Amino acid sequence: MARIGFVGVGNMGGPMALNLLKAGHSVKVFDLSADAVAKCVAEGATAAATAAEAAKNVGIVVTMLPKGDHVRAVYLGDDGIVAAADQGTLFIDCSTIDVATAREVEAAVAAAGKSMVDAPVSGGVGGAAAATLTFMVGGTKGAFETAKPILEAMGKNIVHTGGAGNGQAAKICNNMILGISMIGVCEAFVLAEKLGLEHQTMFDIVSTASGQCWSLTSYCPVPGPVPASPANNGYKPGFSAVNMLKDLHLSQEAAEGFGASTALGKAAMDLYESYVGGEGREADFSGIVNMIRKS
Repeated sequence: MARIGFVGVGNMGGPMALNLLKAGHSVKVFDLSADAVAKCVAEGATAAATAAEAAKNVGIVVTMLPKGDHVRAVYLGDDGIVAAADQGTLFIDCSTIDVATAREVEAAVAAAGKSMVDAPVSGGVGGAAAATLTFMVGGTKGAFETAKPILEAMGKNIVHTGGAGNGQAAKICNNMILGISMIGVCEAFVLAEKLGLEHQTMFDIVSTASGQCWSLTSYCPVPGPVPASPANNGYKPGFSAVNMLKDLHLSQEAAEGFGASTALGKAAMDLYESYVGGEGREADFSGIVNMIRKS
């Protein structure tokens, strides 16, 4: 079994680290939250005092961090994990960040004689806990093959998307679709309400018709049809509106930087900007149905 350092064991990283422990790996963890570290230690992990310490004397380092700036600082800063790690260490960054930063950091890792993949995830906190995440992996074929057995302990769909940064590219495109489709489903349910259709009737029809999509069948934004959806739990976040807005911003930065026209992506970003700026800051991204209903 592998010796793994894990930096960032919060809502997503914590369950992922626990699944590595369940698979029999030795895991050393670091997080700014002492409580997050303590939860992992209680299940058999070892605590590291710094991110750099987590990267020492291990063969694999997994990171799950909020933003590109954090990734750059943790990897390349004065006490960065790239300098601290042994030669031959493989870095797996599961953060969702901009493509440019992912490629910059991966180039720096390669220049240091080490290897890296960007491996952002889809599946939310539930998928992290159940080890059913999808990993979209960018990097060399060799690095991907080394990372794959580690990722398989945390997910069920491991897809090699191509070279450095392509994992981030796939994640950004996927989540732009998700944001757009959720708004479409929410608008349709609000219209159906005004037309006198019950939620369950609407769901039963659309879930087997041409309007079917994940935002409807797996994450229905109104209470009732999908018991596990946040709509049946007061819109407590599975995937927060704040994180959806972050990903939509990433999509629009990429679209502008690479010259792509994404009018619906821009419209979705603007709507989530309004939602997060109001009632949605602490809510799940599907809760935008409540804002749409009031507009």
